[in-house]
Amino acid sequence: MQIYSIETGILKCDGGAMFGVVPKFMWSKKYPVDDNNLCDCALRSMLIVDGDRRILIDNGVGDKLSEAEASNHNYIADISLKASLSKLGVDFEDITDVILTHLHFDHCGGSTRYKNGTRELELVFPNATHWVSKAQWENYLNPNVREKDSYYPENMMPVFESGKLKFIEKDGELFPNVEIRIFNGHTTGLMAVLVKNDDGTIVFTADFIPTMANVNVKWIAAYDLFPTIVLEEKQAFLKEAVEKNYTLFFQHDIQNECCSLKQTERGVKPGNSFSLKSLF
Repeated sequence: MQIYSIETGILKCDGGAMFGVVPKFMWSKKYPVDDNNLCDCALRSMLIVDGDRRILIDNGVGDKLSEAEASNHNYIADISLKASLSKLGVDFEDITDVILTHLHFDHCGGSTRYKNGTRELELVFPNATHWVSKAQWENYLNPNVREKDSYYPENMMPVFESGKLKFIEKDGELFPNVEIRIFNGHTTGLMAVLVKNDDGTIVFTADFIPTMANVNVKWIAAYDLFPTIVLEEKQAFLKEAVEKNYTLFFQHDIQNECCSLKQTERGVKPGNSFSLKSLF
């Protein structure tokens, strides 16, 4: 099994939204902001190559946003998903499976694209089965007012209509050495992905724990719909993670790609920060 970090661009996010009630003087030491209180957030995916499978976890914003929409979302397309995959000799057609942690636009926008300069939509990964939790799909179809603006029909309805969307209903192994865990604090039915190989377990945390700073159980993003659920979920999962020596892989941390964990008198804290590549 080979595991690769895949960069798809940068999203500038409001620092207060990323770190919730934590005072700015604390989080800004770790994540500097500009005059508009925006900090750079990575849009990082993961590619797993195992035998004949090419599994992509999330696919970024995609390329369907107009210039005005990209500006409104503070999206910087400094590198594309296609370019990142091409560096590894992988084409879109080679992807066999796409695991979507959840369906907010910055995680699944790369599932579809406009065909040949038209407004006709097509699948970016025509040979792939796309996986999402059933609970998140139902939430996508019937979103609450707060989440509605993050769910774009053009990102996922063509996948559903193609018959290439499958639903996951509970925790468990999706493929050999690839396990799904469902969490409900950030959004209903978010899936974290545990990838196991000879070197241990790497956890694609998605927006469950978006940055290394959010490992602290009290550092809860204002983007999270149910903060008390996030608190409970993080406490339980981090206890398991430190006991089993999991490595966390961060989707949105521009500075820290991975970290180890350590048990302290004040709870589980981040250990060393390092790149995914350094593990192999």
